[in-house]
Amino acid sequence: MRRKLALIAVLGALALPAAAATTEAEQTYELLFKEGTLDSIAAGSVLHYSRAVQNGVLPEAAETGSGEIALSFEQTPEARIANLQFLKDGKHRNLGSFPASVGNPMIMYFYETVIRDMAETAGGSPFYIRNRIKESLVRPAEVETGQASYGSKTIETRTVTLRPFAEDPNRARMMGFGDLELRVTMSEAVPGWYLSLIAEAPGAEGAQGGYLSELRFDEVAAQ
Repeated sequence: MRRKLALIAVLGALALPAAAATTEAEQTYELLFKEGTLDSIAAGSVLHYSRAVQNGVLPEAAETGSGEIALSFEQTPEARIANLQFLKDGKHRNLGSFPASVGNPMIMYFYETVIRDMAETAGGSPFYIRNRIKESLVRPAEVETGQASYGSKTIETRTVTLRPFAEDPNRARMMGFGDLELRVTMSEAVPGWYLSLIAEAPGAEGAQGGYLSELRFDEVAAQ
């Protein structure tokens, strides 16, 4: 329970759905924040992800937020550490360091970037947005089993869908983000567990375009 509270505080298109169900609250959290997902990644490996963002209200911010994320590892005397970096136009920016034993920090990066994007686009308090998303992480959620193409193989997947603002009393003022969907597709066959992490919201009535953030696993390579 302490680990759960700590992780929460820090805080698709490829899938072919075959069956849908509803998880219990504990199952939702355990799927999204699965432990041990980095344990089998060999020393010296780097997991590469791509992030593509579309934002009809703030297209320049979408361009700035699109790029590559590299997840690398280092061994310290105390623990194995997972380091995240954002790569774009030959430059890199450190995103943070996390104990690799906890699990893949890409899930936290995904939620935090969506929180930031929503706050910038629709206004409102990022603390309010974060709290609503945190609450959705420990509620029953829709989960679909299916298949996806990964490399030259077809793999089994599960996709968890969250709608954190579906019943929010302020949803009408959220410029379309009241209908925000967060879809995380996972598979044991994918290094690091996450195949894709997608956030999507329609544009507000009368506004141009909507919001789409797609974070996808690309490959595991040598450092």
